[in-house]
Amino acid sequence: MTYKVFIDGEVGTTGLQIRARLEGRDDIRLITLGEADRKNIHARLAAFGEADVGILCLPDAAAVEIVAALAGTGTRVIDASTAHRVHPDWAFGFPEMQSGLRDRIASGQFVSNPGCYSTGAIALLHPLVQRGLIAADAALAINAISGYSGGGKAMIAEFEGGQTDGPFVYATDQQHKHLPEIIAHAGLSRRPVFVPSVGPYEQGMIVQIPLPDLAPGQGAAIEAALADHYAGSRFVSVVSPDHHGARIDPRRLNGSNRMELSVHGNPDTGGAVLIALLDNLGKGASGAAVQNLNIMLGLDEGLGL
Repeated sequence: MTYKVFIDGEVGTTGLQIRARLEGRDDIRLITLGEADRKNIHARLAAFGEADVGILCLPDAAAVEIVAALAGTGTRVIDASTAHRVHPDWAFGFPEMQSGLRDRIASGQFVSNPGCYSTGAIALLHPLVQRGLIAADAALAINAISGYSGGGKAMIAEFEGGQTDGPFVYATDQQHKHLPEIIAHAGLSRRPVFVPSVGPYEQGMIVQIPLPDLAPGQGAAIEAALADHYAGSRFVSVVSPDHHGARIDPRRLNGSNRMELSVHGNPDTGGAVLIALLDNLGKGASGAAVQNLNIMLGLDEGLGL
């Protein structure tokens, strides 16, 4: 069987990456609009009406607008924007996060793709908060670095045009758009401090969560809890702290839909850091969207990945 998919915003960074993962598949037919029709609401609605699943790669306001226009049509939608990630009527598209979520994605009409930073942070925090190994009201800091592709077309042009050579820290006002979904889906009751940064390379991401004062044996318990939570997972794995060697390269998983979690610490001092490594355009964006699409269509979720 061939399924029809429409990517609304397919010329953006995420849309192009989704398209690249789908266009070689014989079970998917992409519905494509010409340049003149890409902002034509009637042409877009017709494309959604023809599609089995529509994927939104739009700014938040535009995503909200098109979802409102689709009300009552029954169109199934994956939204890669921030707009619906904490909406109760939308399934959060991180199927490994908790039991039952994959089924909700499979049967749902609306699925919201997680953000890249939040994918790493939630992957680390959700199982540990659920098990009581990290308190929901703990004073947490999340540090992260991403390749410049995470900033979209404008930032890519800035780096590749030579206006910026990086790296830099940003969103220091603690208003980053991924914070609400991190808080909601990690199960936190206290707002963490989030310090994202951009590196002078195209893609690849590391998310770090320091834990400064662990009790003896708690680091091993945290690693065991993560390993148990993601046991059998196809795309999320827990690796030993020496898996990457002395230096962890944020580009190591580029081009894949994989994410590696690890716990690094010193039992003598009690200090530790949780690390998530992923491709910000893979499991952090386009790869996750294709995984969710496969689940929604009842296909092998690794197809195209």
